[in-house]
Amino acid sequence: MIYLVSRFVLRPLFFLLFRPRVVGRENVPAEGPFILASNHLSFIDSMAIPLMSPRRVGYLAKAEYFTGSGIGGWFIKTWFTALGALPVERQTHRAAQEALDTAMSVLKAGGGFGIYPEGTRSKDGRLARGKTGVAWLALTADCPVVPVGITGTDRIQPIGASWPRPHRFSVTFGQPLTFPEHKGKAGNNRARRDVTDRIMEAIAELSWQEKAGWGGPSDRAISPR
Repeated sequence: MIYLVSRFVLRPLFFLLFRPRVVGRENVPAEGPFILASNHLSFIDSMAIPLMSPRRVGYLAKAEYFTGSGIGGWFIKTWFTALGALPVERQTHRAAQEALDTAMSVLKAGGGFGIYPEGTRSKDGRLARGKTGVAWLALTADCPVVPVGITGTDRIQPIGASWPRPHRFSVTFGQPLTFPEHKGKAGNNRARRDVTDRIMEAIAELSWQEKAGWGGPSDRAISPR
């Protein structure tokens, strides 16, 4: 119910304030589990992408957003719940695995899960090499990955800004990617690296970002925003 209200209220508000350009909504599978893998420019990405997606998408969010007190705490918790955010602890030594487990629970239930393979927001506008958690999820759940390119949100709420400001943004949903040649190879480092790089290449084509650090090693971490 909260989710439906958020779609009814927040989506028109986003269109009014930010006049988004949305392309490729038909590329999001109409049923079954799927992953949205996007570049990450701003805190507001985790609001913009779910609201522009034709299907509900779960994103990880810091557990602190769900534990506040008073009216302010209730509002923040309700806001993130309405957007499909999933609480996860960041300070534990098992945080990365717990994040993956939370994501898998969504996919096993036939839902959509959103992830930023870079692991964090871009500080300079360039696209970092992806971490292989996205590949582990895709191969373990055996589901398609829809690459997403988002632009303009860094102008709405740059890193360090407390509040968003009106500015146009664009969201492009690319063609779903599947990896039948790597089926059953979620535990294979080379397979995960190959899948991740292919996903990141697709994101780069949609976001038009310059690549940064694509020659270095990467791990499985997923960072909640």
